[in-house]
Amino acid sequence: PARRSALSLWEALRESMTRLPDAASLPAELPFAGGALGYLAYDFGLAGQGIPPPPAPSLPEAAFGIYDTTLLVDHHGRKAWLCAPEDRMVQALAEWQPRLACRKVYPHDPFFQVRGPVRQIWSRSEYAAAFARVYAYIQAGDCYQVNLAQPFVASYAGSPWSLYQRLRTVNPAPFSAYLSLPQGAVLSFSPERLLQVQKDRLQVRPIKGTRPRLKDRQDDQQMAQALLASPKDRAENLMIVDLLRNDLGRVAATGSVQVPQLCALESYAHVHHLVSVVEARLASGQDALSALEACFPGGSITGAPKRRAMEIIAELEAGARGLYCGSIGYLDQRGGLDMNIAIRSMTAVRGDLRFWAGGGIVADSDPDAEYQETLDKVAVFHRELAALAGEG
Repeated sequence: PARRSALSLWEALRESMTRLPDAASLPAELPFAGGALGYLAYDFGLAGQGIPPPPAPSLPEAAFGIYDTTLLVDHHGRKAWLCAPEDRMVQALAEWQPRLACRKVYPHDPFFQVRGPVRQIWSRSEYAAAFARVYAYIQAGDCYQVNLAQPFVASYAGSPWSLYQRLRTVNPAPFSAYLSLPQGAVLSFSPERLLQVQKDRLQVRPIKGTRPRLKDRQDDQQMAQALLASPKDRAENLMIVDLLRNDLGRVAATGSVQVPQLCALESYAHVHHLVSVVEARLASGQDALSALEACFPGGSITGAPKRRAMEIIAELEAGARGLYCGSIGYLDQRGGLDMNIAIRSMTAVRGDLRFWAGGGIVADSDPDAEYQETLDKVAVFHRELAALAGEG
């Protein structure tokens, strides 16, 4: 049943695109002129690897809305576009003009409060025990790398939109997203792209290698250089680049897979990362959804080889990942696609706020360093949630 549901999702999305008004005449610079927007949970990818699904999560394993009217805002160019079917444009303008005249989505910031401390599901010793199991699998030759993650939870009241606005300000990221759902909300502050499709061009941008930012400029630069020079982090990155070259190769034109960027330093508000870029040309007979199916879930958040790493993750982690390490993004009706990897992301469902943090474990990983890396990646979440609990 899980496999049939995966197949039916791709079929349903393709069929939905055929029912939308033709948008071929719209400017090519617009990345989304109507189509599907939503997410795939990490657990959605288990069926494709033959791994039994976890117990029912708080959110569906996949959710997409189909939109024929869109408002796109270019914050850098200070321009906006409203796209709608010709017979609905007047109505769309009437609906959107009052909203655009307002400086805020809401006249007043909605109430949001964190109730109590953030709770760490795993103790440090439980993380160490899981790390030891992963290390044993690596030594036995089962795998080369496993991305081991741990969850955190907190209780909240009010509108998650306020939390998203606050975190987006202190933790800006290029693939951020906010989704309002019937069950709750998704808040993502991801720095990582899973897959972009532009015409017949494919791009993935895996992240492997992390160091925290430091307040002192010289210390921060030394931390960045240490990351660039780290054999362990570069080896992690190279393993995932090889995995993703293989994933893209399943849907790419023969000989078209290239690596134009390998282990480049990218610095964000709170962490430094090593980021690579893998590109390819889509083969004849393939489309954006077949490329997404080939790449999902992203290799940087599973490990290598992908299937065995995912089996180990399912065995050892403290429950289903849910949205964490899934993907959020859009499928444009003209064939384009852009999906993030939902790291540095939260779900807010019925008063329960949940997020995860993890890192890749390889043969020369140190358990204390790996544990600290998970905390570094979500330190800003802990700080801001503690402040909001104090404000309450």
